[in-house]
Amino acid sequence: MPSINGSDIKKVIIACDAGMGSSVMVASNLRSKLGARGIEVAHTPVSELPADATVVLCHQGLAARAQASAPNAVVIPFVMFIGDLAFTRLEDAIVKGTDLES
Repeated sequence: MPSINGSDIKKVIIACDAGMGSSVMVASNLRSKLGARGIEVAHTPVSELPADATVVLCHQGLAARAQASAPNAVVIPFVMFIGDLAFTRLEDAIVKGTDLES
């Protein structure tokens, strides 16, 4: 199971599928929260995840596809596009320097 320490996170990828705009909203929200910490937030289709992806957030329905596309990445699935505990888990790991696992 892939893991990463929050202090090592330099880039977070929000993976989407349908392009309905909800994941763009998530990326924008995280960019405003994590940008001040020097963390890049990118938005990418789940089928085009880069080989060097280390942390991927996606809707739970895409988690298996994301893990298959980026097997070494920590994949964090979420259910709700706003206020999901997955986002808090990511932010806490970054702020506290704790480990984050898929």
